[in-house]
Amino acid sequence: MDYFALFQLPEHFVIDLTQLGLRYQELQRRYHPDRFATATEAERLKAIQQAAMINDAYQTLKHPLRRAEYILKQHNVAVNDEHNTMNDTAFLMEQMELREKLDEIAQKHDHQQLLQFSQQVNRINSVFYQDLSDQLYAKQWTSAVITIQKLQFFDKLLQQIEHIEDKIFDGM
Repeated sequence: MDYFALFQLPEHFVIDLTQLGLRYQELQRRYHPDRFATATEAERLKAIQQAAMINDAYQTLKHPLRRAEYILKQHNVAVNDEHNTMNDTAFLMEQMELREKLDEIAQKHDHQQLLQFSQQVNRINSVFYQDLSDQLYAKQWTSAVITIQKLQFFDKLLQQIEHIEDKIFDGM
């Protein structure tokens, strides 16, 4: 089942998250396993499988990176295979520098510096997401794969920022 078709959405990177949520709730009500409590074993199993597929589809379309990877998969383009490795040395060096800067901020426990750093990283991340949107719209699959790989680095960096932020604020 095509996840976009399931939620009655066009296959685009930019989607209406409100419509996605409303359609998810509607599908959950219709296929919730509790509604099939008195059904046959086969019908209950089918309802459980349907509910699991709806949940997976929702989680995939709800998260931009997973949505982009799904779009590429629908067009037989693999993001994380051995042929699609990150070869952008300058980008990798920038990532190392950003991580070193984050480590310095974490050691200082400077929440103001962390906030500024987080804003900087989010601005860069936003540019990459706009590039990804444009690439997917133009069906530039190879460029989209590279951008997704870069966004995966930023996703991990943002998770680290959040973790350090939690540590700093817990220590206050």
